[in-house]
Amino acid sequence: MLALRTVAARRVVSRVPVAARAYTVGRSEGSVAESRGFNKKEKAHEDQYVHKHEAEQLAKLRAQIDSKNAELENLKAQEAELEKNAAKKHSLPLGI
Repeated sequence: MLALRTVAARRVVSRVPVAARAYTVGRSEGSVAESRGFNKKEKAHEDQYVHKHEAEQLAKLRAQIDSKNAELENLKAQEAELEKNAAKKHSLPLGI
């Protein structure tokens, strides 16, 4: 009988209290990021950034178009000058 008691005593595990983390049922951490007001504000900032970025891109494209139009006008003027010079050469008599 003594042997049974020692075996039973060995099986008894001492319970040490363990700290358990208590989670809240309501809002979790980072609840500000999940709120509707924050989402609206974030979307507004994002929309504002996109609008500004697109306006900058349009300004760059318009500047490129203006530059290319000026280049085209310059080339047309050069072409007209070359045609004018070619017409003068062809209208001269060969004997001169």
